[in-house]
Amino acid sequence: MKTRKTLFTIIAVLGIVSTFALTSCESEDDDVMEKPKNIVEVAVSNSDFSTLVAALQKAELVTALQADGPFTVFAPTNAAFNQLFTDLGVNGINDLTKEQLTPILLYHVIGAKVKSTDLTNGYVTTLSTGQGNKNVSLKVDATNLELNGGVGITTADIEATNGVIHVIDKVLLPPTVVDIALDNDNFSILVSALVKAELVETLQGDGPFTVFAPTNDAFNALFDALDVTGIADLSKEALTPILLDHVVSGNVRSTDLTTGTVNTLNNSISIDVSSGVKINGDINVVLADVQGTNGVVHVIDKVIVTPTK
Repeated sequence: MKTRKTLFTIIAVLGIVSTFALTSCESEDDDVMEKPKNIVEVAVSNSDFSTLVAALQKAELVTALQADGPFTVFAPTNAAFNQLFTDLGVNGINDLTKEQLTPILLYHVIGAKVKSTDLTNGYVTTLSTGQGNKNVSLKVDATNLELNGGVGITTADIEATNGVIHVIDKVLLPPTVVDIALDNDNFSILVSALVKAELVETLQGDGPFTVFAPTNDAFNALFDALDVTGIADLSKEALTPILLDHVVSGNVRSTDLTTGTVNTLNNSISIDVSSGVKINGDINVVLADVQGTNGVVHVIDKVIVTPTK
């Protein structure tokens, strides 16, 4: 009888232990099977994105980024936003309007899911818009995981149900046509020329401008032809008409170009779109439609030099 009682006791204890173990496993499974989050929910769940969340709320973009997407979001940390506030001389999000925040935030969003392994060197189109309601371009350096010439991707490929998040260490600002040149090392000579000719402020204005931007190789070929060593050997008076011949008034995308004569801010150039886009017969547009906030940039492989009026 004592043996039977002991056996019942053991069975009862085992039953309690089994029930406890099963309950514990179910609890652990509940923790593991966490409900998938959309992009906004991922940001809300991470305290280092609290400023980003506050900005999205003020710009009334939360609902948009909770939609199906897919989206790629380059998400600045709180530290990145704090640096922006310092640069702008403001205390925080409350000092910025919805109208100021919206284009900045949308400049961090691509309308597709692009994982870090799918990024390529070049320009991508963001959801921020500039002149003519055209979507503003973002420069990607896939080799070094950098954006716009120095903004680093510190953590990549945070999955969400409606896209992917890449964490960045600086807030991106939509670029003017001058900023597009500044953010690309291949335009360093063009930037030096604009500075010497005192045209930077002009091209940072409202515009709109269409800029045919010669690469460094294009400028070096010009220096060889002129038998000079570089920008330092050319005066402001010599540079100014050359540079203004690369600028057309208006936001003229490649699809808007037609064969014929186009007036520049200095003279005129001939355009031929019968096979790609050529300028003055032998200058090729090698990359078109890099969109800024105040105009568009087309990259060319030779410096335009036209007779003065």
